[in-house]
Amino acid sequence: MNTFVRHSTVIGFVLLSALPTAAQDTTYTWNKSADFNLAVTQNSYSDSWVGGEAGSASWVSNLNALIEGPLAPRWISKSTAKLSFGQTHIQEEETKNWKKPVKSTDLIDLENTLRYLTGWFVNPFIGLRFESQLLDASVPSFKRYINPMRLTESAGFTRRLYQKDKEFIDSRIGFALRETFDRRVLDTVAQTTKTNTTTDGGLESVTDVSLKLHERIGWTSKLTVFKPLTVSDKSVPHWSATHVNWENILAASVTKYITVNLYVQWLYDKPIDLRGRFKETLALGFTYKLI
Repeated sequence: MNTFVRHSTVIGFVLLSALPTAAQDTTYTWNKSADFNLAVTQNSYSDSWVGGEAGSASWVSNLNALIEGPLAPRWISKSTAKLSFGQTHIQEEETKNWKKPVKSTDLIDLENTLRYLTGWFVNPFIGLRFESQLLDASVPSFKRYINPMRLTESAGFTRRLYQKDKEFIDSRIGFALRETFDRRVLDTVAQTTKTNTTTDGGLESVTDVSLKLHERIGWTSKLTVFKPLTVSDKSVPHWSATHVNWENILAASVTKYITVNLYVQWLYDKPIDLRGRFKETLALGFTYKLI
């Protein structure tokens, strides 16, 4: 755990350094945005209802934030945060009693990159990314919070392919070191765990997209491709297979505070499953612009 504490301190320092308190670069202005949305759906039946119907209630909340700007002349910091959590509640078909809620969405994704503007075709960068979830419910009798945790440290070259106002397309490639910390359950009664640490290094490519497709429709996307070259535990099957994570958010504003959000994610990670994994969430709900 000492390694994790050390890296957590570094993450906190780098993320805090991205706050707009540093000296301004007159050639580069701050770009700040933060949106929070909450969507709820619900239906229920009385115990006198017949036909086998069962009520349900689900809710999901999302926070997406971006802060980008100069820390010093030529040094540009970009911090992003994606936080999501949601649950689904279902009624018993016969008794109409409500079951315990089941987690439907859970994501913590914090990233900071620092790039140096050289005036060349590409610019060097360093980056830190922290990924986890609020609640690990894989063992129902023993819930673990903020588990597992993955820290990615990267360095390489980046280029902004397109920019217009707050719209941009960024692409970067470089070397990355990933460290995964998983508190595995040893005894559910005594509630004891053992932290298993896995480290792998390799080549990483990341493409970030934030575009306005229409006056009321925005699209954000993140495509991450990682090719492991070495791993601390080579007994893991398919450890050298290429990992792909493609996330897309399509947001359409109905009114100032009502938005339709479509989240689509495709994962390809052979050590977990030989097939690709797909996730889709469609929600209509309340949206508030924090920044």
